[in-house]
Amino acid sequence: MFEILKRQEMANGTVVRNDISAPKIAAKAKPGQFVILRANETGERIPLTMADSDPERGIITIIYQVVGKSTALFKSLQVGEKFQDIIGPLGQPTHLEKLGKVVCVGGGTGVAVLHPITRGLKETGNHVYAVIGARSKDLLILEDEMKKASHELFVCTDDGSYGHHGFVTDVLKDILEREDIKLVVGIGPVPMMKFLCKVTEEYGVKTLVSLNAIMVDGTGMCGCCRVTVGNETRFACVDGPEFDGHKVDFDELSQRLNAYKEQEKQSYERYLKECRMG
Repeated sequence: MFEILKRQEMANGTVVRNDISAPKIAAKAKPGQFVILRANETGERIPLTMADSDPERGIITIIYQVVGKSTALFKSLQVGEKFQDIIGPLGQPTHLEKLGKVVCVGGGTGVAVLHPITRGLKETGNHVYAVIGARSKDLLILEDEMKKASHELFVCTDDGSYGHHGFVTDVLKDILEREDIKLVVGIGPVPMMKFLCKVTEEYGVKTLVSLNAIMVDGTGMCGCCRVTVGNETRFACVDGPEFDGHKVDFDELSQRLNAYKEQEKQSYERYLKECRMG
């Protein structure tokens, strides 16, 4: 079992950070990889990309948004309590190399996934511009961490309550106009990644995205995480989670995720009803 060593509620309590004791996973974890967690013996298996890892202390960090029954169960776990299972590291790590000037763009909880990648690109010798966004200031996460992980940080909010009033793609366009960017990494909600890729395609800049496809086993056996990339079926758990954003069929991905989210919403409503009755 895996003990929670530190717990922090973020973004008005809708997002939770856990630092978890997992020495064997931390020893091998690399930026871009994920783990699959289960709260208890009857719990659902939830894939989450690691927001950080510390091999010396044997700690991994996960950050998740509470959106359904399983993540609500995760949130109920306090410091000193334990996750039943964590397997990983899974997936292909981010390929880090010195390219020159790069831009890392994150939206919502995607910033958590982006953090170790941003830091890794900086440590590899790149000049890193980071752009993060949320609907409002109180929903922003990891601003200080992203500032340390990059050379220049730009913050955006949809409602203008903090930083640039507008979308992350507005700032991205400005950077692409004035700088010779070799790579863009975009992680966040599917609509954000889709639009971001349309922007970078206009400038001919290579773009990587991390896909939050539905997963069950995490080994490529079940096929639930299949995505279409370059007109070919790929599996996010073993071939990804990162892919060439200009080749991803985002419309298909959205359809699959929306179907699952409706089922998860119904399950969560039943869970809340049971809690009130109990």
